[in-house]
Amino acid sequence: MARPGAACPPPARRVMVAARALLFWALVYSYCGVCACIAGLRLLWSIGRRPGETFRWVVRENPPACLNDPSLGTHCYVRIKDSGLRFHYVAAGERGKPLMLLLHGFPEFWYSWRHQLREFKSEYRVVALDLRGYGETDAPSHKENYKLDCLITDIKDILESLGYNKCVLVGHDWGGMIAWLVAICYPEMVTKLIVVNFPHPSVFTEYILRHPSQLIKSGYYFFFQMPWFPEFMFTLNDFKVLKSLFTSQATGIGRKGCRLTAEDIEAYLYVFSQPGALTGPINHYRNIFSCLPLQHHEVIMPTLLLWGERDAFMEVEMAEITRIYVKNHFRLTILSEASHWLQQDQPDIVNKLIWTFLKEETTRKRE
Repeated sequence: MARPGAACPPPARRVMVAARALLFWALVYSYCGVCACIAGLRLLWSIGRRPGETFRWVVRENPPACLNDPSLGTHCYVRIKDSGLRFHYVAAGERGKPLMLLLHGFPEFWYSWRHQLREFKSEYRVVALDLRGYGETDAPSHKENYKLDCLITDIKDILESLGYNKCVLVGHDWGGMIAWLVAICYPEMVTKLIVVNFPHPSVFTEYILRHPSQLIKSGYYFFFQMPWFPEFMFTLNDFKVLKSLFTSQATGIGRKGCRLTAEDIEAYLYVFSQPGALTGPINHYRNIFSCLPLQHHEVIMPTLLLWGERDAFMEVEMAEITRIYVKNHFRLTILSEASHWLQQDQPDIVNKLIWTFLKEETTRKRE
């Protein structure tokens, strides 16, 4: 008989691992089914109320003028040798200045950083990227091409293709997830890390399993595991879901925030109304569960975490827990009236906080 506390023999350990894996995937697919049923009911309700409007989908043929605003920078492209993919980005500021690389979230694209492109170009070469599968960046057709390893390597390769070996890395939402992982895997490439409304990945994966409320808020992670149906739901009523994410009282920018203009909304509709434009972005999420659990890696560079307390998708408690994974200067600022779309919601405050963080670290080095 085995002594209490003794290690399980290999066969027993394998059974335990298999059982845990079975339970994990049962949870994933069960919740995926629940989310699909809810979406199906919403579809039927929409058809019953407005059958003529439900399936209306207008492809925007021409980009709104704001996407070609010269004050935001220059549209550029870079092709990565290893993957062969062509990435689109908008760059502002002189070449040769320190690089600030901006990674957007979902459902966004480079334009979500318009306020930061204008603000930081005085001292940085600011590059707002369209991530793999988004906007004018190439979108591989297979979901396996969107694994986290591929997304992390994209950022390293883009950095090198731009002629830099380090940068200030800034990420929001899903772009924040990628930014954390790049900082963990390639710490020599990140001088300072700035993340907006996304906790350390280990905090997120542990918290979501222990807090049903966050599991519900992250329901779209599970819903996105289904093929084609999530993309279809986004197109209903001429992308009503997309519009409401930014404008509704529940998830959008509040009355005290810098609300998106009609032209801003058209910019998002122009990008995501194109045929197939949603598949690449949603494919980012279709590999997330196969990458779990994430290792408990620590971050070793100075880190700023900014958080909108009215975030409808991320509970603020995760922000404070993130502190234990940063083994360097860590600054957390929570904005009480701000939403999930923080850098668009409160651009002046966000820009000021970033400047303070960047200059504070410079002062620390001189001392």
